[in-house]
Amino acid sequence: MLLNAGKYKTHYIRTLRLGAPIMLGQLGIIVVGFADNIMVGHHSTAELAAASFVNNFFTLAFIFGMGFSYGLTPLVGSLFANGRYKEIGVLVKNSLFINFIVGILLSQCMFVLLLRIDVLEQPPELMPYIVPYYLLQLFSVIFAMLFNSFKQFADGTTDTRTPMWIMLGANVLNIIGNYFLIYGKCGVPELGLTGAGISTLVSRIGICLVFAFLFFKREKYGKYAAGFREGRVNRNSLSRLTRLGLPVGLQMGVETASFSLSVVMMGWLGSIALAAHQIVGVVTTLGFMIYYGIAAAVTIRVSNYLGKKEIGEIRRATVAGLHLVLATACIVVVLIGCLRHRIGYLFTTDAQVAGLVAVLSFSVMLYQFGDGLQIVYSNALRGVRDVTYMAIAAFGCHFLLSLPIGYFCGFVLGWGAVGIWCGFPVGLTTLGVILYFRFRKVTAALSKKRFIPVQ
Repeated sequence: MLLNAGKYKTHYIRTLRLGAPIMLGQLGIIVVGFADNIMVGHHSTAELAAASFVNNFFTLAFIFGMGFSYGLTPLVGSLFANGRYKEIGVLVKNSLFINFIVGILLSQCMFVLLLRIDVLEQPPELMPYIVPYYLLQLFSVIFAMLFNSFKQFADGTTDTRTPMWIMLGANVLNIIGNYFLIYGKCGVPELGLTGAGISTLVSRIGICLVFAFLFFKREKYGKYAAGFREGRVNRNSLSRLTRLGLPVGLQMGVETASFSLSVVMMGWLGSIALAAHQIVGVVTTLGFMIYYGIAAAVTIRVSNYLGKKEIGEIRRATVAGLHLVLATACIVVVLIGCLRHRIGYLFTTDAQVAGLVAVLSFSVMLYQFGDGLQIVYSNALRGVRDVTYMAIAAFGCHFLLSLPIGYFCGFVLGWGAVGIWCGFPVGLTTLGVILYFRFRKVTAALSKKRFIPVQ
């Protein structure tokens, strides 16, 4: 498959042209994650551990919400390929409505968890840091969901640069806000972790408002805004968005949930393990976000080819995306391997935490290739609107493989934090292989015109 790469040259170029802005936007999120954790970690190790606990649970909410919003992209992509711009505007209105509802529901779920947070048995010294930071994250969920609608609309119309610039600008302001609010510079109160939460909340509100302004005022979006104004929230559009978005949200949610539950197990081992887990989680996000940028471009291109009924191009675009992701995974593995003894010290001066990060980095390197494989094929399946199967497969791989293996190795075999991370490479690689075979089956059926995508 990696041979004859020359015939994929055009696909490489077009995928990178679409995916590079998405990658840069996602890398901006990583930079903010690094900055948040570095600043908080140097303020205190206890606050870093508290951030680990809160962020991992809210990552579950944000990733599910982001996955749910993905239902808009393939629908927009197919309509865009056929020049049906006003229909896209109607879909955007319906997406904003349903994402707002989902944002409220996610906020309510997270608030209930806060009320029962004691049952998770986290170190008591962390609770004064956890609660205010948790509440600030809670208020930002709805704004993140609304921004997701605008971003997925723009991606589906191949305009991946506008979301990139908005996200990068917000990230810069977030880092500046962190500097002032965490450490109390220039007369601002020193708020520590709570200051980081305030800065994040303000940036999420900002990106939502900026994109809304551009959508209605920018001439480029006028043909979509016209459809938005004329269209109505309707049952058919909401049903299509939910049928596509819910399985994707569940698929991404169960993956994130496996990481979030591993945080609980890390908490049983103490603050050192929890802080190390947070650092390694931020580092591994580096690979995920880059792969996601490429894979999101695959979704856009696959959905466009689906609209044009060019099945052969769907396959070639997907394989080209896989080539790019695997090449990137090699670079990520080399970087982590070379820097694993230094990574921990970027976030904390605690030698125990840094040492554990170096050891956990081996598991991170192991799962990069499986993670890349499953990201590419899950996004390709999303592009052809085959989403239910991958949600079921993700549940099986994460909850029946990754978590049980992690618990067994961590506590039954007594390998501790290292054991908890042993399940991830197995689960992600297995999921990638399963989705690869599913993609082959679906595209074979499409080529025989026996497969009808979800409408």
